[in-house]
Amino acid sequence: MKLQKSFILTLTTATMLSTSAMADTPVYLDRTKPIEQRVEDALSRMTLEEKVNLCHAQAKFSSYGVPRLGIPEIWMSDGPHGVRAEVNWNDWGYANWKNDSVTAFPALTALAATWNPELSAVYGKNVGEEARYREKDVLLGPGVNIYRTPLNGRNFEYMGEDPYLAGEMVVPYIVELQKNGVAACVKHFALNNQEKWRGNINVNLSDRALYEIYLPAFKRAVQDGKAWSIMGAYNKIWNEHCCHNQRLLNDILRGEWGFDGVVITDWGGAHDTKQAALNGLDIEMGSFTNGLTLEADFGFNDYYLADPYLEMIKRSEVPESTVNDKARNILRLIFRTAMNADKPFGSLASPEHYAAAKMIGDESIVLLKNTGILPLDPAKYKNILVVGENAVRKLNIGGGSSELKVKDMFSPLDAIKKVYGDGVKYAEGYRTGPSLYEQEVIIPAEILDSLSNQAVEMARGMDAVIYIGGLNKNGFQDCESSDRREYNLPWNQDKLIERLAEANPNIVIANISGNAYAMPWLDKVPAVLQSWYLGTMIGPSMVDVISGKINPSGKLPFSFPKRIEDVGAHSFGEYSYPGIEGTTAGNAASDLKGADVSAGKDPQQEYLEDIFVGYRWHDTKKIPALFPFGQGLSYTTFSYGKATASAKTMSADGNLTVTVPVTNTGSLEGKETVQLYIQDEKSSLPRPLKELKGFKKVNIKPGETTQVSFTITPDDLKFFDDRQHAWVAEPGKFKALIGTSSADIKTEVQFTLK
Repeated sequence: MKLQKSFILTLTTATMLSTSAMADTPVYLDRTKPIEQRVEDALSRMTLEEKVNLCHAQAKFSSYGVPRLGIPEIWMSDGPHGVRAEVNWNDWGYANWKNDSVTAFPALTALAATWNPELSAVYGKNVGEEARYREKDVLLGPGVNIYRTPLNGRNFEYMGEDPYLAGEMVVPYIVELQKNGVAACVKHFALNNQEKWRGNINVNLSDRALYEIYLPAFKRAVQDGKAWSIMGAYNKIWNEHCCHNQRLLNDILRGEWGFDGVVITDWGGAHDTKQAALNGLDIEMGSFTNGLTLEADFGFNDYYLADPYLEMIKRSEVPESTVNDKARNILRLIFRTAMNADKPFGSLASPEHYAAAKMIGDESIVLLKNTGILPLDPAKYKNILVVGENAVRKLNIGGGSSELKVKDMFSPLDAIKKVYGDGVKYAEGYRTGPSLYEQEVIIPAEILDSLSNQAVEMARGMDAVIYIGGLNKNGFQDCESSDRREYNLPWNQDKLIERLAEANPNIVIANISGNAYAMPWLDKVPAVLQSWYLGTMIGPSMVDVISGKINPSGKLPFSFPKRIEDVGAHSFGEYSYPGIEGTTAGNAASDLKGADVSAGKDPQQEYLEDIFVGYRWHDTKKIPALFPFGQGLSYTTFSYGKATASAKTMSADGNLTVTVPVTNTGSLEGKETVQLYIQDEKSSLPRPLKELKGFKKVNIKPGETTQVSFTITPDDLKFFDDRQHAWVAEPGKFKALIGTSSADIKTEVQFTLK
């Protein structure tokens, strides 16, 4: 496909030029000209029908070009963790190609857990090379929706609960990805914070919550990352679907932020021609489907932005200027990607990509508890029982649109056997069934009991037990289109862990998930490692941390509450989560054309916790988390000296530098993430007790001291005042709090904003 597409483009362009009797090269084909000049030239040559054609799909993952002018179509692909296998032209079935096996990179939750923007750049570069090799113009990701509830089935695709962390991590990813001539499509804009009723739930929230919590990472992606495209969310905000939402797309995205890229629907996210025409949407994809499995027998010309749009323009019901604006944005994207002659060659599933995935995975694993059993010395621990389905399950399968067809998948069990030898045994412990969406296979209780009994008996007398369970990408777990039903681990795992710990106290819990979960067995186990969906190199990364070859340095990108009732979103009843369901119409394919999937009253929801999300809720409401945001231990130890500030006062247009010495007091080299939080001691509107405003990951040798400095700007002190619709920094006293997590502050310094 790689050579074929380029060859077709060359022939089409040559044919077009020959018919112009060797006239001067059209401006839009001259890549030495400014891109805006090329866009206007191409636009001036297009018919109305060609402009409208640009605005909707021509295949499951492709939108139209302008063949008459040699302007190629756009090819898109899921997803943020790797380039999805090829699907059929217009259904969800896989095409079964032989050359589309890829590297599975760690999920974005894992990337966020590294707290390392340099690794985010590595991630973007490498996944971009694979997308480039596969001739993709748009990669549908990364995702930066905020982790509001641990029940959200899609949290594993996002970057945690804090907007500052997500913003810092998303920018390098986008910058390096787009150097490959592949557009990032940042998703899902906005407030796609649950999968239950995702297609029609109507979200209401304050402007403060919107601007302080849910928009900043998107703003960073647009203004600092210069993202070339944005994907709209399925849900509604203020009674208007996000994919054609006047305030989100026209007022904020383009008006306030100056976005010059393309807005693309999530698949099936468009619902109305006039709204799509007027409210900022550019490309409509996957309409009359549910975006994942449901199909309908409607042609691409039936799309809202296809023939219905063309007819509305001809009848002057919407101005032609709307399609000119859309076509400009789309042409700009095509010139940046498909017609970018300067983009580099890509590569696929290379040793360099595996090394990058391994490096990211190594730094993402979080050591939550360790009473001394870890690391497990291979010279000491010979007879090891590995328990848990996730030790062997292919976790690249399932989860929805992020599913990947991998060239290699190195399992935790195989990696453990390679390091610890022939004394390693395996017990399944529990069973979950195949990966399905919005449904699940129920394993009979007698089978689960039998597997549990077998594992417990095998654990007796072993040197150690490594338990690798957690969640997987089945429906109602970490999976698109459905939320989790409960906060505890499923499939009787909590009871199994307690029984294993009783049978063998040398047990290491090394669970894999994209979400927090309850740990009723925490006091009964000596060590807990939190891993994530680490893709191709999951096994080598996990065993290197378990054995001590890699010193763990991951930090939690979201809080682990003790119980679901301790989460802000769950503290106000069902109106806050999951919402109150209204009456809905059927969603058979025959009902879809020209109507919303839910023609009746949509489920209603309000974010009643407001700006108090994650650690902001735990800290301010004095509800301690089981493991706080930013938590993560090491096999070495670090001590913090006293923080000092460059001045005691800060002017409204000045900066302040805060410095803290950090010493490695242990015997191993290690990486520590030093975190800066700001506390406003008095404000006119309620504020969280503290907010993350800086972090730095530093590598420190034993006995070495590193000076870590942060620059505090007036912007770091601001809150969004919805009474003024403005960001405000009020004069007064502030504290710079420096620590190892949101709940472990080691030193602080006070200063005054004049």
